[in-house]
Amino acid sequence: MNIRCSAMHLLGTQPAFVGVAALVVLSFNACGGRGATPPATPSVVTVPAAVPRASNAAGTERAIRFLEDRVRRDPDNFIVLHKLATSYLQRLRETGSLDYLDLASRAARASLEVIPAEQNKGGLAALAMTELTAHDFAAARDHAMRLAELDSGKSYPYMILGDALLELGDYDKAAAAFRQMERMNGGPTDSSETRLARLAVLRGDGAEAQRHFSNALVIALDYSATMPPETIAWYYWQLGETAFTAGDYETAERHYRDALVTFPDDHRVLASTGRVRAARGDLQGAIEQYEHAIRRLPDPAFVAALGDLYKLAGRERDAATQYALVEQIGHLSAVNGALYNRQLALFYADHDMKAEEAYANATREYEVRRDIYGADALAWTALKAGRVNEAQAAIKDALRLGTQDARLFYHAGMIARAAGDGASSRKYLQRALTLNPQFDLLQAEIARKALGG
Repeated sequence: MNIRCSAMHLLGTQPAFVGVAALVVLSFNACGGRGATPPATPSVVTVPAAVPRASNAAGTERAIRFLEDRVRRDPDNFIVLHKLATSYLQRLRETGSLDYLDLASRAARASLEVIPAEQNKGGLAALAMTELTAHDFAAARDHAMRLAELDSGKSYPYMILGDALLELGDYDKAAAAFRQMERMNGGPTDSSETRLARLAVLRGDGAEAQRHFSNALVIALDYSATMPPETIAWYYWQLGETAFTAGDYETAERHYRDALVTFPDDHRVLASTGRVRAARGDLQGAIEQYEHAIRRLPDPAFVAALGDLYKLAGRERDAATQYALVEQIGHLSAVNGALYNRQLALFYADHDMKAEEAYANATREYEVRRDIYGADALAWTALKAGRVNEAQAAIKDALRLGTQDARLFYHAGMIARAAGDGASSRKYLQRALTLNPQFDLLQAEIARKALGG
């Protein structure tokens, strides 16, 4: 199957390295096209210094124009159609523009309309990857399982399957899929190392996550001549996210700088740089970084964070403008609604807005996507909607893996406080602020006030 599996998908509103406004790398190596071996020892490797890398965005555009022309001349060429779908996904990674997601979905579906999946594994794989990107995780799971039957000798179906299961909260089955992917590849690849890192993060093992992300980066750099620069930058960014979550702001910012050296103007990295500068007390520097990120891509999470920074800077009118924009973006289209539903629900809860709408949105999503961050969103919105008992049950589910995330502990502390459990409230709030004192400038301050009250 001639398909590039270096895809990413936009996720919900959890920490970026697990998925919040993140793009999750699906490496070409995992498609079975090329094996790669990480360092022989399991210890953390030294992270290489970043070097500037040429973007192939112009090449992607040329490929798209060529393939579009071929489709116009031969609309029943199913191979060209699924290649076009994967080229659109590559352009999505390069730009962040969701227009390419719609185009990719249409091209993949058109390919399968010409030739069914049984003779068109490339079309089915392209469709499954667009479904991951669009947050239709159940459909992606089902199509990945079909791919595993149709292309039983390849590892890439298990990569897609594991990613979908991870987002659906079926962690044991996701881990099994990733193990199968690794076995079929004959050992670790940058793709399998990335997924093991994500599992380690969810299970609360930051050191293990750092090791796997570092190994993934080293493997990717071994193929730097063919590895897209945005993929390499993504690995540096993940290392930064891991450091930020642990409250190591200096290391986080260093990794973010490396990511921007590799792939300048990456909107995710710009936003993360703004967040870490805010955490280090550089409010104006944080505002500038977020403004830059939003010029690249107005992701609702970035827009909301910029609004919070404006509020802290005393720019109330500018903050209100940003908050209004969050809602506009979230409701802009059906695609935006699916991608940003969780972000919007948490935005409402964080800012004490539209509590019932936020709770309803989180509830609907959790009925299908039962991951720990879906449970957290349900817990936080239930609290704001006055459903304390439901919030207590949901936050227990959110904490079940032992994930070391200050925001989870903060939500648990505030829920315990509302339930009248002062001892548990203090324990969770202290854990949040000890782990990451500036996990969120507004919410961290609320946590400190609750501890002192």
